Amino acid sequence: MLKIKRVYEPMEKKDGLRILVDRLWPRGLTKNKAHVDFWMKDIAPSPKLRIWFGHEPTKWVLFKRRYLAELHKNKKVVEEIKTHMKENKKITLLYGAKDTMHNHALILQDFLS
Repeated sequence: MLKIKRVYEPMEKKDGLRILVDRLWPRGLTKNKAHVDFWMKDIAPSPKLRIWFGHEPTKWVLFKRRYLAELHKNKKVVEEIKTHMKENKKITLLYGAKDTMHNHALILQDFLS
């Protein structure tokens, strides 16, 4: 089972393995409070793509296409997360964005499923 969740939401036992998939550490959150098992910065969108997108919903379709292209090129880190998926029944991908409808974790979840 692969789900996504804002890193600011409380940890739950049903989360399973918690993987932070943001390139930047979430603001105002200590490592203790985040309850992150793994931080996979390199699976997040490149800094250039992240800055270009700027969480603007009007850029969503093009952002999705560009991020998927990055994922296809980033085989090593994709294989790493797939290994975690094989070894753990439950995985929660954690992200920091406020917009729950337009963020890279949604794309990543779909890509991995």
